[in-house]
Amino acid sequence: MAVSAPLRLGTRGSALALAQSGQVASTLTAATGREVELVRVVTRGDTTSVEIAQLGGTGVFVTALRDALLAGKVDLAVHSYKDLPTAPAEGLVIAAVPRREDPRDALVARDGLTLGELPAGARIGTGAPRRIAQLRALGLGHAVEPVRGNVDTRIGYVTGGSLDAVVLARAGLARLGRLGQATEVLDPLQVLPAPAQGALAIECREGELVATLAVLDDELSRCAVAAERALLAALEAGCSAPVAALAEVAEGDDGPEIYLRGLVAALDGSSSVRLSATGPTSDPAGVGRRLAAELLDLGAADLMGER
Repeated sequence: MAVSAPLRLGTRGSALALAQSGQVASTLTAATGREVELVRVVTRGDTTSVEIAQLGGTGVFVTALRDALLAGKVDLAVHSYKDLPTAPAEGLVIAAVPRREDPRDALVARDGLTLGELPAGARIGTGAPRRIAQLRALGLGHAVEPVRGNVDTRIGYVTGGSLDAVVLARAGLARLGRLGQATEVLDPLQVLPAPAQGALAIECREGELVATLAVLDDELSRCAVAAERALLAALEAGCSAPVAALAEVAEGDDGPEIYLRGLVAALDGSSSVRLSATGPTSDPAGVGRRLAAELLDLGAADLMGER
C-alpha cells in the first residue's frame, strides 16, 4: 500500500506560531493518520523593527504564507485569524476554524498587580490601537505606549523594568504555557477583544484537501468568528483599526443565537460607540453587518479616522 506523503504545514517561525501550528499538526495526524511536517516561512514582519502598522498591518505576516500556498510550497497554513484581511484570497479557502481559545486580553504587570492597582502614570505597553484606545478610555491615568515584538520580548519589558505592564492576548499565553505570568484576565466590559482573537484559521488551496481539514472545524467557533469579522468588514476597518468585537453563541428562546458586542473608539480614548446585537446562528454575517450599520449610524467612521 502506498504511503501518503506528509502534509506540509506552513508557519511563521515565532514561538507562538510554532506552538499553534504544532498543536494543529498533532490534532490533524491523530484525526486522519496523515503525517504533518512544519515548514517555516519567513515574513517581512519577522525581519524588520519597523512598526507593523507602517508595513500595512498584521496582514504582512499573512502574505508570505499565502504566497507559499499558492506556489505549492506548502499544503496548508495556520494563521491567527485576527491577522487575516477580511477579503477572501482567490484560490484559497478557510477549511477549518478549530475550537477557539478564550478570546480575552490579559495583563502581565510588575509585582503581581492588576490593572486597577497600577498607579496613575504607570507605563503599559501594547501593540494594538484597539487596546490603546480602550485603556486610555478607562481614565485610570496610565501612560499607554505602543510596543511590538513577540510574547517573550513584551514580557521582558516588564521583567526588565522598562514598562510596568503589558497587555497580551490570553490565548497566546495559554498556547505558550505562559498563562501563569498573567496577573489579570481583563473583563470584556473593560477591554473588548479584537475580532477573531483567540481563533485560528486553517487555510489551503481549493480542492480535495478541504474535506480532509474539515475534521478540525468547530462549528460554534466558526459561527462566532464569522459574525465578528463581518462587522469588521462592514466597517471597512483593517485589523489595526481601533475596532473590537466579541460574539458568543448561547441558548435563546427559539434555540441557539448569536450575541455580538462591538466597539469603535477614538485612539486617544476620548470617545467611543459600543452596541450589541443578537441573531440566528444561521446568519452570523448578517448579525455582524447589522451591528456595523448601527455603529456607523452613531459616528463610528469618524472615530476610526481619529488617529
